[in-house]
Amino acid sequence: MYLKKITVNNFKNIPEAHIIFSPKINCITGINGSGKTNLLDAVYYLSMTKSFFSTVDHLSIMYDSDCTSLNGEYAREDSGVENISLSFNSKGEKFLKRNSRNYTRFSDHIGLIPVVMVSPSDISLINDSGDERRKFINAILSQIDKEYLRRLQNYNQILIQRNRLLKGDIIQEELLSIFDEQLSANASYIFKKREEFVERLVPLVKEYYNLLSGEREAVDIEYRSDLHEGSLSDILVRTLEKDKYLGYTSSGVQRDDLIFCMKGHPIKRGGSQGQQKSFLIALKLAQFAVMKKIHGVSPILLLDDLFDKLDMLRVEQLLRLVSSDFFGQIFITDSNKVRISNILDEIDGESLSFEIENGFIR
Repeated sequence: MYLKKITVNNFKNIPEAHIIFSPKINCITGINGSGKTNLLDAVYYLSMTKSFFSTVDHLSIMYDSDCTSLNGEYAREDSGVENISLSFNSKGEKFLKRNSRNYTRFSDHIGLIPVVMVSPSDISLINDSGDERRKFINAILSQIDKEYLRRLQNYNQILIQRNRLLKGDIIQEELLSIFDEQLSANASYIFKKREEFVERLVPLVKEYYNLLSGEREAVDIEYRSDLHEGSLSDILVRTLEKDKYLGYTSSGVQRDDLIFCMKGHPIKRGGSQGQQKSFLIALKLAQFAVMKKIHGVSPILLLDDLFDKLDMLRVEQLLRLVSSDFFGQIFITDSNKVRISNILDEIDGESLSFEIENGFIR
């Protein structure tokens, strides 16, 4: 499936746009702040019903506007068409339609149009807390496993209730026991799926990193979880007094983390900017490969400001990768128009170029 055309109204700094895309490569150029990334985020919104960069919808509404709307027309593998419309306003109202029919639950849409975004903000996966890495793995698994998304939502809701109970002056032991049982049932599924996914992801990350770097450095990923020590129900029994003292649940899959390593050490401390960016690109390309195998179709690949901090060897290797038949529709942004032109000449495939200035696209 690929995005044939998009209509954008009052989205971030884009007042109005109607664009027809190439099914293969789409290059968007413009100076920093012109709206290149915003256009990619609009594409991401139509797949995930939310921004790649913010959890708050109203921040995506154009300044001095009350609402925004996005409409995408997608070509299916069977030559059919999917029309996806998304709109929301400053009052917090949000509407999502597929072929003019309203969704009752936005979660039902996740996974219909798989998408992978590669962005400079991905550096937070290396530098920030485990929460960012959990969001990363949750966003992927939610697109490929409806049951995972349901279990994750249930777990988070029950966790809030358990923490509220632990903060109270009087703790109802029977109710706490019910919460523990429900948490454990959902946690076991979440843990299993995360463990399976990481096992599939790691060899692909290593393969892509070797291709990008010329096999200069060895990389790895370690999945850490409290549930490696046993079932959550047993862990919660052992940590009950601690949880009562703290007033929150101190163990569980909400503490899971991914440790990114290079040459046996955390890449956060030992990797250069170029090595870190190469690792993140390899991570996202591995994500793409896993999602394609499970979905049976290529996700839409969004490459935002990709070439900064990469040496020419890594740029050339990356171009060879993404221009292969393995990848489907690709969006590439760059502030350097000459570089994008050279990239298109190098790829020598079906492509379209767009230039954006102050939110206006031509």
